[in-house]
Amino acid sequence: MPSLKILIFPDPRLRTVAKAIEKVDDSIKQLSEDMLQTMYEGSGIGLAATQVDVHKRIIVIDVSEKKDQPLVLINPVLKRVIDPNLKSYSEGCLSVPGYYEELKRPSEIEISFKDVNGENQTLVVNGLLSVVVQHEMDHLDGKMMVDFISNIKREMIRKKLSKARGS
Repeated sequence: MPSLKILIFPDPRLRTVAKAIEKVDDSIKQLSEDMLQTMYEGSGIGLAATQVDVHKRIIVIDVSEKKDQPLVLINPVLKRVIDPNLKSYSEGCLSVPGYYEELKRPSEIEISFKDVNGENQTLVVNGLLSVVVQHEMDHLDGKMMVDFISNIKREMIRKKLSKARGS
């Protein structure tokens, strides 16, 4: 299947809060495969369904060097912050192409989710994976990395991306 179309900021659909997935079925498995393909084609390391205009609580991630360790998180929930020390990372976003911002997030967290087989899982993540999980979970709640920067900078990015899209 061709890759999915990624919504670009300031598209208002990126602000939609995703709904929980009631049942993990073949359509959800196919969606996760399509999202992974889209993420890989976009040279990303994470993608939330919201970014492809599907408002369901599913994210895909692969932070491995060889891009061979995909992680699919369905209905992810932050259970606890293990290391509350904030660590600064340069974050990019497939929905905000060409822009990177230094953001601070907890460096180690515990999450719960369902996998593509519908099984409940719990995982402790740290470092880059922790950042990507938090970034993608923000998308499911209608938040974006630009929400954590100054209004002036956000407006500059909005104008440049709108102009590039011809809107």
